Amino acid sequence: MKRFAGLRVWTVLVWLGIGTMLAACSMQPSLPTVAKVDLPRFMGPWYVIATIPTFLEKDAWNAVETYELAKDGTIATTFTFRAGGFDGPLKTYHPRGFVRDTATNATWGMQFLWPFKAEFLITHLDERYTQTVIGRSARDHVWIMARTPTMPEADYEALVAALLRQGYPVEQLRRVPQRWPAP
Repeated sequence: MKRFAGLRVWTVLVWLGIGTMLAACSMQPSLPTVAKVDLPRFMGPWYVIATIPTFLEKDAWNAVETYELAKDGTIATTFTFRAGGFDGPLKTYHPRGFVRDTATNATWGMQFLWPFKAEFLITHLDERYTQTVIGRSARDHVWIMARTPTMPEADYEALVAALLRQGYPVEQLRRVPQRWPAP
């Protein structure tokens, strides 16, 4: 009987945690996304230039996120990086993206663990599809990415200024060390 009581307590705590997270997300104004994303053109590798990282990527080096459009319309994603240095162990994750707004293709859910889908908003995409910013309404995580391992400093500073205007704590941004070809 004690086992079931403990299980009920954990169930209540999990649901309270989920409710708290959802409430916290709803308190932030949502971020505007780009008007339209050409999904086939967006696919391929993106180097992570800077991030307000999740716990998985706090010490990421040579981080690359690669997208592939699956036949079922989902986005097969491969996220790779070296942990702790250029010669650190290779880490690879395979979340799946789900386009939530097919009118713009700029709002996705990114699923690392079923059934949860994290908000994934394409808030900046240059016309040549060489630089992008992926954000979240909660302003807790953000990714500045490019098709190359570096970007011009003026472009980077302009993106950081835009993030500051959107309410991000830009002092938490971490530049991701990139060195290619990888050692």
